[in-house]
Amino acid sequence: MKTVKIRPRYSVVSVRGLIIIYLLLCILTVLFSRSFFSDTLRDGQVPEPLNLIVFFTIPAVLLVFLAVSALNLFGDIIAWRTGSKFKARLLAYFIVIVVFAAAPVTLVTGLSISEIIRFWRSIDTGAAIEASRRFAVDVYSFHIENFETLLKNTDFEFYAGRPGTELPRGLAAIQDFTLSQNGDWEETGFTGKKDCRLPGPPSLQQGYVTRELPRDLGFVRYVISAAEAAGGDLRPRRIRLLSYELGEDFDRGTAAIENENARFEIINALRDNLIPLVVFYYGVFFFPTLLMTMIIAISFTRRVTQPIVELTEATRRVAEGDFSIQILARRGDELGLLIRSFNAMVQDLEKSRAALVKAEKISIWQNMAQQLAHEIKNPLTPIKLSAERVLRRWRNEPERIGEILESSMLAIIQETEGLSTLLTEFRTLSKPMEPSQSWTMLKETAEECITPYRSSYPGVQFDTEHLAGDISVKIDKHRLSQVLANLVINAIDAMGGRGIIEMRTDLVKKRESRYCRLSVRDTGKGIGKQEGSLIFTPYFTTKDTGTGLGLPIVERIVNDHGGVIWFNSAEGMGTTFFIDLPIDEPGLPAESAVRGGGARTGTQGGYRPPAGETERT
Repeated sequence: MKTVKIRPRYSVVSVRGLIIIYLLLCILTVLFSRSFFSDTLRDGQVPEPLNLIVFFTIPAVLLVFLAVSALNLFGDIIAWRTGSKFKARLLAYFIVIVVFAAAPVTLVTGLSISEIIRFWRSIDTGAAIEASRRFAVDVYSFHIENFETLLKNTDFEFYAGRPGTELPRGLAAIQDFTLSQNGDWEETGFTGKKDCRLPGPPSLQQGYVTRELPRDLGFVRYVISAAEAAGGDLRPRRIRLLSYELGEDFDRGTAAIENENARFEIINALRDNLIPLVVFYYGVFFFPTLLMTMIIAISFTRRVTQPIVELTEATRRVAEGDFSIQILARRGDELGLLIRSFNAMVQDLEKSRAALVKAEKISIWQNMAQQLAHEIKNPLTPIKLSAERVLRRWRNEPERIGEILESSMLAIIQETEGLSTLLTEFRTLSKPMEPSQSWTMLKETAEECITPYRSSYPGVQFDTEHLAGDISVKIDKHRLSQVLANLVINAIDAMGGRGIIEMRTDLVKKRESRYCRLSVRDTGKGIGKQEGSLIFTPYFTTKDTGTGLGLPIVERIVNDHGGVIWFNSAEGMGTTFFIDLPIDEPGLPAESAVRGGGARTGTQGGYRPPAGETERT
């Protein structure tokens, strides 16, 4: 049994897979965004081109996926395929929802960033840093001046010899070193804070000691050479180290000023690169999620609409007569109940149609048997009467039998030939017919068919000027001649032996197949509306001597060769019979066969081509 599988078309991955990829993309966005901001704020520069290429790889790949999905969807919409309008409308709803949800956040974010940038650019960080530096220098100068005053006015010998004595304000410690015999410096005295003590003299030169951190954190050192102070030998033998306290927060404050100055320099550098950084951030971290959202929306649209599209297609095929179709639903499909109901309905219709077809066949054969019995009974009566007449004359007046013998025998022979013709046509109508696989030239066959009638009916004008000489169809030549002969004889009878019979060919296209349209037009009395609905019915005839099997045989031949026959007629103006025969494929598609069965009824007025015709040349 045929099945229609409900699966999204042109989908590279499923909606579930796309959602998983979306979550992974969000995680990677969070991780990379942290690294991106830390590196940017540390260096103050836009990432290098190589990093840009790496970062933009994911958006580029997603953009390709989106382009393929969008092209396929737009292709369906442009081609007006089944369900394309519903897909477009559903996708438009998704986009509107996303826009409505994202618009307020985007607007608020944009305004916030704009205000932050404006406030950021209004801050004069350079002036604040410069003022802080001047203040630090002033504080340091103040302490140095105070230390200079202590150096001039203080008797350090007094304090050096008394370890427990309180030192002058600002002086943190006094430490004495003496050069030993082995050349090492040894501490000989210490007064003051213990955290100022050093293991050895930081310098042998008289004067301020170059500050080294963290050794001199919060202090200024000054070295006094004892020999120089005593005025004796200039070689230093004793050194006195004075430590002046700057305060615990002085060095930390100056370091903080320099650190913040470096950070402000990075911030100032970011001002010039702010717009490229924002564009880069949205391009790398926001644009991919937007692309993924649109890809998921398109895939979800296909997933939602595909079952409906398949139901529509299946309904169309059922309407065209294909009751063997069954739809295979996916597990967990929301439309599963509807699909199962549809399948059950189609199965019930198939059973009902089979029963109806069987009953119809029985009825048809019963009617045909009754018609055939009636048609056979009609000639049997004159045959019986003629035989009884000869027998009666033979018994009563044998010498006069010659007077009636010839006429009676001719009547019997005539009626017998009529029975033979009737049985031959019945056999032609009922037996299977194999379509021909040979090509037959239409114009050549038509000319051969009408040649005998040209001489027999001088009052009839045969117009074959519009028969194309290069068109051929796959049909048995004898059968084609039989079709044309039936139509020509009917046309001659309808015109009373005087008028015009025109034959012409046209090429038409129905869906994906090409057909040759052969038309036979007469200028006869036409076919009435009531008669038109019955002319393809076996044994229906309006002629006194007709069998009613000519047009049913014509229709049978045309249908068996993959064609369709119908007519257009108006009373008093004539009739045109149209025959469409395939020129691409020998077989007739199922939908064309169904359409051919529905074309039996004649139409009054202008000609209308059958449904499905898209081009006529």
